[in-house]
Amino acid sequence: MNNNIYGIDLGTCNFKIFCKSTGEVLKEKNTIAVKDKNTLYAYGDSAYEMYEKAPEDIRVIFPVVSGVIAEFDYLQKMIFDYLEEKMKMKLRNAEFVVAIPTAVTKVEERAFYQVFKNSKYKPKNVLLCKKPIAAAVGLGLDVNEPTGIMLVDIGAETTEISVISLGGIVSKELVDVGGNKIDEDIVSYIRKEFNLVIGKKTGKALKESIGSALPPTEENSKVIVGRDVVSGLPIEKEISADVVYEAMQSNLTTICNAIKVILEKTPPELAKDIIHSGIYVTGGSSMIQGLDILFEQITNIKINSADNPEDSVVRGLVEIVSDPKYKSLTYIPKEKL
Repeated sequence: MNNNIYGIDLGTCNFKIFCKSTGEVLKEKNTIAVKDKNTLYAYGDSAYEMYEKAPEDIRVIFPVVSGVIAEFDYLQKMIFDYLEEKMKMKLRNAEFVVAIPTAVTKVEERAFYQVFKNSKYKPKNVLLCKKPIAAAVGLGLDVNEPTGIMLVDIGAETTEISVISLGGIVSKELVDVGGNKIDEDIVSYIRKEFNLVIGKKTGKALKESIGSALPPTEENSKVIVGRDVVSGLPIEKEISADVVYEAMQSNLTTICNAIKVILEKTPPELAKDIIHSGIYVTGGSSMIQGLDILFEQITNIKINSADNPEDSVVRGLVEIVSDPKYKSLTYIPKEKL
């Protein structure tokens, strides 16, 4: 049995890689720093540290945007440099199983395939797998059964809502709202309300530390540093949980409405299964406090929250490359588009 197999999840915020031979799951920021327009200066966690801090000659970019590859060459170089140099992995004749979003076009789908197929290491095989399928398998669900499974995957830039049965996706909805959009709204709201300019990293820190999908029941706040619009000087400001809650409401409402739309589209027999088993919520941006309770309130259906939700997809790829019964869940894109 071939152990030189890798499961790849190229998320907007992070990329995760499962190596079958070692049993390790590797995780790194999906970020690249480019110097003097075309020189790869840094990548991964070290490049992300430069975000919003780099001088003019260093550009920090994210090679995957809204689930689609935006910087093909840089992404390919980063992935293989990471595998080769940092982890000392044997890459020639390897097999790759790559998770892709459901809403991508055939051209965008093929780009994920070509990142690995066209690499200098000449892989033995490259297979694709739809992300919701991999995430459901990662949650321990048997997607091959004739049972309806509803999955809400909240990522960095998109939320993917899917109903799965018999190894396929019956219905889906992609919403252009994710963790990054929520962070941006927190930044905008604080600028509007307090004339205070903060960075996206600070907005993210507020979301993760005191953000809540439900009205806060306790007094909670966090002191941040930003630039005063009037004076132009940096100042400290205490931001309450109520402020962060208000800033997040618009995007959370959009996700809630999309969940209701999918439930309305779901065939009755599958809806019966979903009511019985509940809705599964996963993705790195699903860890907002109280989000499961909010979803339960708007659907009247039990919500199943994942442990380590940001790793659901890559854990599913672990199972897919290890268990022959899941072989049918992977595929090779057609040569002609």
